[in-house]
Amino acid sequence: MNRRKWWIGLVLLLIVALIPVGVYLFRGQSNVEAADKPLEPDKTWTDNEGRTVKDFTVTAKQVKWQIAPNFQVDALTYGGTVPGAKIQVTEGERVRIKLVNQLNVPISIHWHGYPVPNAMDGVTGVTQDPVAPGQSFTYDFVAKVPGTYFYHSHYNSAQQVDQGLYGVFVVLPKNEPVKYDRDYTLVLDEWMSMSGSGNGMGNMDMGNMNMGNMNGMDHSNMNMGPSSTESAPAANATPSNNMPVMDHDQMMKMMYNVYTVNGKSGSLIQPLEVKEGEKVRLRFINAGYMTHLVHLQGQTFQVAATDGNPIANPSPVQDKLLSIGAGERYDVTFVAGAKDFAIDLHDQTNGAKTAVIPVHVAGNTTAQPVADQANLPVLDLTTYGQNTGGSVDEGRFDKSYTLHLNSTFQGNDQVYTINGKTWPNTDLLEVRKGERVKVTLINDGKSDHPMHLHGHTFQVLRYNGKPVTGSPINKDTLLVRPGETYEIAFTADNPGNWAFHCHDLHHASAGMMTLLKYQDYQSNYRIDLSKVGE
Repeated sequence: MNRRKWWIGLVLLLIVALIPVGVYLFRGQSNVEAADKPLEPDKTWTDNEGRTVKDFTVTAKQVKWQIAPNFQVDALTYGGTVPGAKIQVTEGERVRIKLVNQLNVPISIHWHGYPVPNAMDGVTGVTQDPVAPGQSFTYDFVAKVPGTYFYHSHYNSAQQVDQGLYGVFVVLPKNEPVKYDRDYTLVLDEWMSMSGSGNGMGNMDMGNMNMGNMNGMDHSNMNMGPSSTESAPAANATPSNNMPVMDHDQMMKMMYNVYTVNGKSGSLIQPLEVKEGEKVRLRFINAGYMTHLVHLQGQTFQVAATDGNPIANPSPVQDKLLSIGAGERYDVTFVAGAKDFAIDLHDQTNGAKTAVIPVHVAGNTTAQPVADQANLPVLDLTTYGQNTGGSVDEGRFDKSYTLHLNSTFQGNDQVYTINGKTWPNTDLLEVRKGERVKVTLINDGKSDHPMHLHGHTFQVLRYNGKPVTGSPINKDTLLVRPGETYEIAFTADNPGNWAFHCHDLHHASAGMMTLLKYQDYQSNYRIDLSKVGE
């Protein structure tokens, strides 16, 4: 009996001793590993064409998610974490992902930035019906293009992505040109607390409030979109009640006061562990709605890729800000030095101060990281890297379009327009397979507009009339800030009906969306505008 009591006592002592370790591991998994630990496939097999096939299951569910020590939300998730389950495959593999919907609302998955076949794009009402509660849908495509991507719902996405319904998707190259000792994924997002009390506002129904009288502040529930019968008024229109109005984007910067990295904020952000001399890759993904200015404090770095596309011979830079718009991804690499440092955001908002990422070099005594908020220049990607002569032949475009981006009011509702029109009344971009297409994006308004083209990669030709002089810039999402003009070009090489919209998703829900439509494409899915989810 004495021996038994001794063993019981020892076991209890070990359990008590391991509690802090368990808490640390749980917090670390929530913050770092949720974005970096790949989901295990249900099955790996070989199809009739000799390709390796990986089957995954992603279950959408609602969970209580701890964002900060005193801030918890009811999050919508893919797999129970924010961000959702990381799906990582290798170039050439066939991927089958079964989405199981255990939520009480319809959902979908859009493979952001990845050129899937049109039927797999996940845009409800355009390529598929939404996946109803209790139902499932299997996405099936071949991973041909390496890079950093992510996935998110494309049904009522201004609400669902805002509540956490997104995850990481990475395609590794068969032959990695550089071997990295550490590879971290950092997903940026913004959330709203109630005066810092820790009570999340994600559940508050503010959908019946309008922008004209300072309402609709929680864009997870905003429905600012016009009806299909309304036409856009003049660009200088004001709310019909003539009440003083704060611009929607100004309100967002005030109301969204908690910024997260991999679903965690403040003291719950776990340090990135490195060793001196290691080669480190950081995969930044902006899953939120605001533009983030990222600073690696005192650390020399290189931008290796943007939106999954390599930058040619990137040069080392230091103390420059990396501007990452909503939906954009940047791969940043560096060699770890001897000192710890912090990664912070220079967004000039209160929320930015809550997202400071410590980088801890083994052997150092970790100091508390702080946001320095120094006034630093932004890296100009149009002059960065080596010009390899891979520019598009500008003399042979088959189609050219110009899109003026702006906002106005319809009654008391602020809406966002393309050439003065709102979805679904915007003009389509019609092309045929094989055509070379040029699009000029002009931001006439006062909001950032990260424009995202589904199913294609485009090349940036000119910025404010000046040709790109650095590395060729190939992207699927391009941040166009107020007063800026970009000329982009792409080949129509992926037939289908493709969304083209602002990835500040409440701008898309409020009208800033159109379709790239192949005139010679016959879809098995009949477009249903009543089911379209931005």
